[in-house]
Amino acid sequence: MTTTTLSIAVFEGDGIGPEIMGPTLDLLSALSQDARDYRLHFTTVPAGAAHYRDTGVDLSETGLQDAQRADAILLSAMGLPSVRYPDGTEIAPQITLRKALGLFAGVRPVRALPHLCPLRLPEGKSIDFVLIRESTEGLFYSQGNGECSADEARETLRITRAVTEPLCAFAFDLAAQRQPAAGARSGVTCVDKANVFRAFAFFRSLFDAEARRHPHIPHHHAYVDAMALWLVQRPWDFDVLVTENMFGDILSDLGAGLMGGLGVAPSADIGAHHAVFQPCHGSAPDIAGTGVANPTAMLLSAGMMLDWLGTKHGIAELNRDAKRVQLAVDAVLGDPDCLTRDLGGRATTQAVADSVADALRGTVAA
Repeated sequence: MTTTTLSIAVFEGDGIGPEIMGPTLDLLSALSQDARDYRLHFTTVPAGAAHYRDTGVDLSETGLQDAQRADAILLSAMGLPSVRYPDGTEIAPQITLRKALGLFAGVRPVRALPHLCPLRLPEGKSIDFVLIRESTEGLFYSQGNGECSADEARETLRITRAVTEPLCAFAFDLAAQRQPAAGARSGVTCVDKANVFRAFAFFRSLFDAEARRHPHIPHHHAYVDAMALWLVQRPWDFDVLVTENMFGDILSDLGAGLMGGLGVAPSADIGAHHAVFQPCHGSAPDIAGTGVANPTAMLLSAGMMLDWLGTKHGIAELNRDAKRVQLAVDAVLGDPDCLTRDLGGRATTQAVADSVADALRGTVAA
């Protein structure tokens, strides 16, 4: 049987980034060593705020090429509030990667474990939806190029057919994969502000056109302000949400709140050929070096990477290992002694990672 070697570009990040990336690579290396059908090869790519501070470059052309050549990109938390571009904005090479590699689909799964969710769930209800955030244009389109004078500032909102059509297709394809398990809540909801902005009316029209190509999948519409309300009142009613960049940025943090915090919120940015996997949270420089950062969002993001690679390359063992990572993290998050400070516990970063590794050894994917 042929063993496939897959290259992973690793961005260690800033602040707590290296502290949560280290144990994640240890876990992935252990899985790779035990695997029959695949091997993972890691290449570290220097980038980020500290790199910019030291070199004047946040992501070199060589680093971008390394990312382009890799089979997948694993990226830890990036940015430091004290290090900024000349225009005052924070260093964000992750956004550069999204635009350069065409990573239009920002995938933010929201799967809440009942004991961590701040809401009291009705009997028989669970929170398990995916927010698909367009990641390359929208209100982020003019990042770094907005117009600003003493009296006025402007940013350009851009929504294109070339990006929105594959984005909506991605959302409906994902809903089709999830449909058997999603049950009554299955379907795709377009989240926009089409009652005010022509750009969002255009976004909705492209969504509706895609919906007509998937008559077997329920589709719905919601204004973003109403959705913010409903995600607090009845988040268990939703399956797949698709929305513009800024709206998705805001709602994904709301979703993280439903899960118990950003420390347990993974994410991916996926395009036609490339994908980046990273935790939703920031670099938390105030706790860097103290050993108390929560590594679970990073670990779950690595699991998402395994699943994407398995599907892309047709390697079922990768999909099974992805599920094993999720089950192991769930098991550890169910132990009060394994919760980090952000979740009300006292466990260290390494203790949590070690517990996940231990749980993984005893976990077999269904």
